[in-house]
Amino acid sequence: MRIKYFADTDTALIELSDRPTVETRELNENVYLDLDADGNVVSLTIEHARQAAGIDEFTYQRVPVPTHT
Repeated sequence: MRIKYFADTDTALIELSDRPTVETRELNENVYLDLDADGNVVSLTIEHARQAAGIDEFTYQRVPVPTHT
């Protein structure tokens, strides 16, 4: 997964796959979902990201798989 933020356009691009996009769906006026030929999510674009997604702060946390005893 790659996350890119373009400050000049205030756009965030979250790339989940390298597969080619064959369809883009508008979820609302600022959020677009790109799908591959099988309907799998390829990427998500968020316009006006600072306001819509609070992009000023980004954190990543990997939650460990619980171990059973």
